[in-house]
Amino acid sequence: MPVTGSPAITDLFVIGGGINGCGIARDAAGRGLSVTLAEQGDLAQATSSASTKMFHGGLRYLEYFEFRLVREALEERETLLVAMPHISWPMRFVLPISPEMRFEGSTPTSRLLSVVMPWLKGRRPAWLIRLGLFLYDTLGGRQILPGTRRLNLTQDEAGKPLRPGFRLAYEYSDCWVQDSRLVSLNARDAADRGARIMVGTRVVSALRVGDLWRVETDGVHGPQIHQARALVNAGGPWVEDVIRNVARVPSTEGVRLVRGSHIVTRRLYDHDRCYFFQGGDGRIIFAIPYEQDFTLIGTTDQDHHGAPGEARCSEAERDYLCAFASQYFARPVTPDDVVWTYSGVRPLYNDGAKSATAATRDYVLSLHADGAPLLNVFGGKITTYRRLAESALAKLSPYFPKAKGPWTARIPLPGGDFPHDGVGALQNRLIAEYPFLDARDSLRLVRTYGTDVFDVLGGAKSLAELGQPFGAGLTAAEVNWLVEKEFARSAEDILWRRTKLGLHMTPEQIAALEGFMAERGATSTGRMASPAAE
Repeated sequence: MPVTGSPAITDLFVIGGGINGCGIARDAAGRGLSVTLAEQGDLAQATSSASTKMFHGGLRYLEYFEFRLVREALEERETLLVAMPHISWPMRFVLPISPEMRFEGSTPTSRLLSVVMPWLKGRRPAWLIRLGLFLYDTLGGRQILPGTRRLNLTQDEAGKPLRPGFRLAYEYSDCWVQDSRLVSLNARDAADRGARIMVGTRVVSALRVGDLWRVETDGVHGPQIHQARALVNAGGPWVEDVIRNVARVPSTEGVRLVRGSHIVTRRLYDHDRCYFFQGGDGRIIFAIPYEQDFTLIGTTDQDHHGAPGEARCSEAERDYLCAFASQYFARPVTPDDVVWTYSGVRPLYNDGAKSATAATRDYVLSLHADGAPLLNVFGGKITTYRRLAESALAKLSPYFPKAKGPWTARIPLPGGDFPHDGVGALQNRLIAEYPFLDARDSLRLVRTYGTDVFDVLGGAKSLAELGQPFGAGLTAAEVNWLVEKEFARSAEDILWRRTKLGLHMTPEQIAALEGFMAERGATSTGRMASPAAE
């Protein structure tokens, strides 16, 4: 098939539809730059849908003296909470204190204490945890989230699911985020601001031709040629492959692929708080209420040596997480309790750290300016994606002197234009306007679409008017919205990234959705790009 496409020049061509790529595309489009983004699969198909679903400062990073990273992340928690109150909300974390708690041996803090207080023998003392939580409460200028408090687990409800013997805990704040929806909403907002978003589109090559990049893609619209003034490599786990094999730029920089695996079980306890568990091996995991009926447990940290797309939670990792959680929960967690697992590969900047746990979570932006600029994005945390995007645009600003300045702080994502504590009021309004919705479905819809929920449901006067029901509250009206507004092309996109309704549906219900999508022709229709790109 011959290569086709417009010779029009775009300011920025972004490779990668994860959170960093979509965040950069949104920021750049809002500054008045023309933007094209290509994602080889679905938005958030890799790392960005496989996180532990938190906006957090990274309490354990304090042990590595990563104070700038923690401060920036803590500052961002509330900035992001205000901008997306439908997909992000405060959570309280309970950190039980145990004499079995140990440091991961390579941390700077553990090495310092082994010299100053050798009698601790690698233990994490309670006073050190309290000091860390004091820093956690104060480094980021916290205004909305409540601070740390001490719990008596023999009296507090949080102690009931735990094994006897845990008496003291500290409770602190972080935030939940629906990670894959964060990506699709950034992409949607970028498109609303003029960006061209191409999913199912692989970048075959990118070559410097004069003062431009000549980018060849192959995807749902066939082979195309694009021209761009600057290229952003936000390929995530594939960032090094893009450097070596797509752009063919000489570079000694690389990534360290670290696999993080999670398990999901039936709900293990009744209250709505989360747990932060520390193990005898120095590692930590979280146990978090998940999708109303489940508990999410993770994550592991292991070097990954296969292809990024082949990351899976191994039986050994599953068993490790079950055993780790069973050190704390009164009822042991077994593999039979696990209903789903997922695993993602973190593309950490290769800083030469001895272990996967010790490798930096900070991001690195590397600008190659020998001709048309190339910006490579290494690492990063989902919490700091907006700051990373601002930093990326700052590095590229000399090439675009007419671009506007930073603008994204506290600017709502689509559906997020309501107060950070206004979910209850929005749910009440939804039930008043659509009385055929029950409390469970109305909460899910508000937590998914925010104020956009009224456009999703339209003028429906009954459930029947929302079209074919697929189960778990999903209807044709919602499916159509996700295809037309949020770039979904398959049942998998809808059930495991735009939502997590796959956890609640039967194989027969999923098959019905797959049939509907095939009949609808979602793989060749829907919102593949902004209208200007056609």
